Amino acid sequence: MPTPTPHPEILTIKPYIGGEAAVPGVARVIKLSSNEGAFGPPPGARAAYAATVATLHRYPDGGARKLREAIGARFGLDPARIVCGAGSDDLIYALCLAYGGQGSELIMSRHGFSIYAIAGAYAGCTVIKTPERDLTADVDAILGAVTPATRLVFLANPNNPTGSLLPAPEIHRLRANLPETVLLVLDAAYAEYVDRPDYEAGATLVDAGDNTVMTRTFSKIFGLGGLRVGWAYAPPAIIDVLNRVRLPFNVNAAAQAAAIAALAEPGWVETSAAHNRTERARLTATLSAAGLKLWPSEGNFVLADFTTPEAATAADQFLRARGLIVRPMGAYHLPHCLRLTIGTTEECDLLAVALTDFQTQAARKLA
Repeated sequence: MPTPTPHPEILTIKPYIGGEAAVPGVARVIKLSSNEGAFGPPPGARAAYAATVATLHRYPDGGARKLREAIGARFGLDPARIVCGAGSDDLIYALCLAYGGQGSELIMSRHGFSIYAIAGAYAGCTVIKTPERDLTADVDAILGAVTPATRLVFLANPNNPTGSLLPAPEIHRLRANLPETVLLVLDAAYAEYVDRPDYEAGATLVDAGDNTVMTRTFSKIFGLGGLRVGWAYAPPAIIDVLNRVRLPFNVNAAAQAAAIAALAEPGWVETSAAHNRTERARLTATLSAAGLKLWPSEGNFVLADFTTPEAATAADQFLRARGLIVRPMGAYHLPHCLRLTIGTTEECDLLAVALTDFQTQAARKLA
């Protein structure tokens, strides 16, 4: 008998699988698979979250006015040009559905964040993945892929999972050479971890025209991944579209309260970024000395290159046996790599010791 059928593009989607959090038979597990903040949520955010218990029967502010005002005050942006979502993924989906569709094309780099491809296919777009140079997005390759059907270009900067970054002049060159009808979405989920002087998260380009959006998140340095809070800064016309299509209460009341408090936590971002910078450099140096290739990263993670898929799988199994969960990269066309989140100092030490042991044992087998 006939049955309901989805749009054919839906069946091409491979469901997104988040980082694992448990290993059967292992009592203590250290999760370094999802790029979560090393220190959890700020104390003020925990208290603000707990304080919402008595009013959980009330609907949240659908427009997230106080949260938008807090974001605007923290980053020097107009709250009227901010829209909040259940994580930045929520807003990425909305942008794809609103500006993509059947017959349109979405361009992303080959190793870009997988949600772009999933959301694009869901919207009916043809997803084009362009080649990279040294695991870094190639502006010329992106521009060369543009056709009259191109409607969206997504760029994570820094990129997940490679950790690479395009400096501001390259981002401006990309925007200047894209057709004005193409929406450029700059995903700056890891912006707070970057300290390079040539970096720009995207607000300047948003202010310069009507065709660029910057997305941000509370899931990384602010430690609120479990609450799903993200936001976008965009031109007024695009904000108007997003407010028309987003769910009416897409950010719950507890999440809004925690996010506002997280923004106000004294020194949180600075301390967390400094820790990440120190531990990322230390982990990279230790593992490089053990003979492992680490790709340069501007995020709270590093990409470890084991040369072959077999070696990466063996390393993953070795780590899991010790209760260390990292992220295999087969879904990102990098089956020979593992992504390692920068955790606490203790967690980084345990990871460094384990991978050094793995490298030593692997070398003995080859001897």
